[in-house]
Amino acid sequence: MTNLWVDANVLLRLITNDPLDLAARSTRLVQRAEQGDISLKVSPLVVAEIVWVLNSFYKYSRTQIAEVLIPLLTSEGLILENSELVIAAFEQIATVNVDFADAYLAEIARQQGESVVSFDRDFRRLNISWVEPE
Repeated sequence: MTNLWVDANVLLRLITNDPLDLAARSTRLVQRAEQGDISLKVSPLVVAEIVWVLNSFYKYSRTQIAEVLIPLLTSEGLILENSELVIAAFEQIATVNVDFADAYLAEIARQQGESVVSFDRDFRRLNISWVEPE
């Protein structure tokens, strides 16, 4: 079976159906993955790009982003790198209203039993050990 690392633009076309011709091609690709012909690998970096574009350009709310991406990224034929952390980050952005990158970083630190250092006080809301540089 062929493994393909999928770029953000492919999944964005599928999600937004924009433009139609590229959305159709993206749909066919994902269908091939669902049928087991190929595997589509997704990096958390690509997920972060998708989140940013959906929020900034398409004006999706964080809740809408989580509602759209969780089923897609956990569908048959897609292999999401660090899937547990990515899904946990989506749950955080939908409920706590923080950026995906911050939520993902918090989940990495949580998994490793470590702290986050940042000037961003959003980490307080993520129930993670957080320190501000002095």
